[in-house]
Amino acid sequence: MMLSITHPCLLSPFITYSTFLFSLSIQRSNINNMGGESSGTTIIGLEGLEDAETDRELEFSAPYLHSERLSATQAQYRRGETDTGSPEYQVATMTERISYLTSHLQTHPKDFSTRRGLVALVNKRRRLLNYLFNEDISRYQDIIKSLGVRHRAPGRVMTREEKYAKFSGRRKK
Repeated sequence: MMLSITHPCLLSPFITYSTFLFSLSIQRSNINNMGGESSGTTIIGLEGLEDAETDRELEFSAPYLHSERLSATQAQYRRGETDTGSPEYQVATMTERISYLTSHLQTHPKDFSTRRGLVALVNKRRRLLNYLFNEDISRYQDIIKSLGVRHRAPGRVMTREEKYAKFSGRRKK
């Protein structure tokens, strides 16, 4: 069944996707309760609309678009059917959340609690990338390249002797 979406509530620029779905489900149940079978196309709520208003594009809210991109990212980086814990999956979902929070903070610069959450999320992603670098460098390079993330790989930790070797001859008396 093809669904042509031309509902009056879609003419408002501030419509949320959940409000639209609720309205759509009510309209669909009203059409289905009329007892007639559809011929393949269902037209929803055309009463009193002009032609210019019916051709208006549907604009989804930012949270809905974020959830759609997040679902697509999760499907792309999932290593198995039930995978939710692999480092690639976690880094990919964190990267999507980071991009969403960054755009949110550009429109709401005084939202300090979100800024704090964003910094925590960036640090958590950095730790996961450090872990992935130490475990398997090829997987690390693949995920960095595919996501376009800038990450400086952790350096080697110097031993105490290496760290203080240059100071061995200097003693104050």
